[in-house]
Amino acid sequence: MLRQPWHLFMLPIGVYKTKMIVPIKKSSFLVCLLVLASGFEPEAMSAITDDLSADVIFIGDHIITVDSASSKVTAVAVAGRDIVATGSAEEILKLKKKSTRIVELGDNALVPGFIDAHGHMTIVAKLTGVIDLASPPVGRVENIDDIVALVKSKIDKQQLAPGTWVLGFGYDDSLLEEKRHPNRDDLDQASLNHPVMLTHVSGHLATVNSAALRQQNIDQNTENPAGGVIRRRPSSNEPNGVMEETAMGLFSRNLLAPIDDDKFEHLVRQTIQQYASYGITTIQDGGANMSDIERLRVSAKQKPYAADIVVFPWSNSFDDSQLAAIEAESSYTNGLRLGGVKFGLDGSPQGRTAFLSQPYNEGPPGAAPDYRAYPTYPAEKFNPKIAQLIERGTPTLVHANGDAAIDMLIDGVAAALDNRELPDHRTVIIHAQLMRKDQLERTKKLGLVPSYYSAHPFFWGDWHRRSFGEERAAFISPAAETARMQIPFTIHNDAPIVPPDMMRLMWISVNRKTRSGFVLGPDQRLTPMQALHAITLGAAYQYFEEDKKGSITPGKQADLVILERSPLLASPNTLKDISIVETFARGQSVFKK
Repeated sequence: MLRQPWHLFMLPIGVYKTKMIVPIKKSSFLVCLLVLASGFEPEAMSAITDDLSADVIFIGDHIITVDSASSKVTAVAVAGRDIVATGSAEEILKLKKKSTRIVELGDNALVPGFIDAHGHMTIVAKLTGVIDLASPPVGRVENIDDIVALVKSKIDKQQLAPGTWVLGFGYDDSLLEEKRHPNRDDLDQASLNHPVMLTHVSGHLATVNSAALRQQNIDQNTENPAGGVIRRRPSSNEPNGVMEETAMGLFSRNLLAPIDDDKFEHLVRQTIQQYASYGITTIQDGGANMSDIERLRVSAKQKPYAADIVVFPWSNSFDDSQLAAIEAESSYTNGLRLGGVKFGLDGSPQGRTAFLSQPYNEGPPGAAPDYRAYPTYPAEKFNPKIAQLIERGTPTLVHANGDAAIDMLIDGVAAALDNRELPDHRTVIIHAQLMRKDQLERTKKLGLVPSYYSAHPFFWGDWHRRSFGEERAAFISPAAETARMQIPFTIHNDAPIVPPDMMRLMWISVNRKTRSGFVLGPDQRLTPMQALHAITLGAAYQYFEEDKKGSITPGKQADLVILERSPLLASPNTLKDISIVETFARGQSVFKK
């Protein structure tokens, strides 16, 4: 039975069900049993050192195992891909051989490798070639004139021929001085001859110029697609250039230009290094397309990835036969595995397209007083699919931001589980931003796992106070309440929407300060240990990998991070400033500062 840090995380024994996914090597497993049984007594340690030696030994007073049964550890031994022993420095040093690397931690801390509970790795890789439109502290865009200037600069510097698409990503209307989306008239100032498409930071809206509208034959006669909206000029049916949700799909080029296989592979491996620099050793590509998944497979066969990647294809458009063809993999092949599937039910709270049960306090321009947004995928299609997936045991991620979308997910799962024993399905509610207390009760009963977009309080907390009012905004990403209710949960950055900076994610989760310094829902702040658990052992549980990852425990994979100092001893306000010193994935150093 896996040993969990219940006293640190406030979850009682039995909340997490242990499920073995990846077999542990026999030798490592035997070592694990011997060490666990021994309670790290000296004589037991000496009994296993005759035929065991370490490749790396870490020694220090700030080793945070995230494992309550071995919380007082001052040394860790790694052999090959695995953690083979933990205990005192005196005993672990008996595993030293001539070539063993000894890492004296000093004031540094050793923690389990960080696990990306939700993000879009291949999109992060592909965005290298598009215009960066992010606002501070991520980028430099402050107003619409900045956006126009960047588009003009791209055209001029690359001498793009008329008709060539110009793509950008990351503008944020909530942070622009004008507090609105740039529209076709704004972008026409950059070019009348180049189709321009700029995607909102949420990934759920985009804005285009007149040339892009003409190329796609979109005009006042074009109807809104199901699950999307073409925004119009006031008192007119003429498109203003802003596209919501599925309306973005009217543009064949959509977000990203094609990338050849060699460049794709280079960008992916470069992106893995970026993730490793943030201490991430398991990366998610949630909502990937099948073409990119196949390219990832081909690349992995040629050369193993430096860190583990778990892919989940976007499945809203899949029919029953396509879903049935998805075979989730329990083990990695050269650092890659298919983890399950992903669906999306609604939009974005920062884009004001999250589907709510009660109206927005402040909606998009021209919205009716009863505006609640809308689902992007109908329940009549989702319900039979989630039932099929649970029946087949296929892990499923479901994007649901607004509480009405969360209701859709919960109702679909409840119908699928009606009159049957609760399986260990761990269906994940991705983002779960507007989760209500009554929904948490049903979430626990049904065995769902919320993965909170806990970066929101800082990045969009002030905007959410306007959109949802103080009471709803204060309960955004209710991680502390979820912990109090003894429900497993995770937290995430959703890269590329927010960079995959895990220490900043911990800082936001622990402090919940908005950009203006307002504490958004102080009772939903996590402790540093709870936040660390959510990005290590909690995330491993979400992936059905808690027997292999997430804690510094003998027999587990040697995914480890050296931090500049202990996050448990640092001032909560300084968590984001703790640097990553070195990252180890499968026992190998993959990043060093």
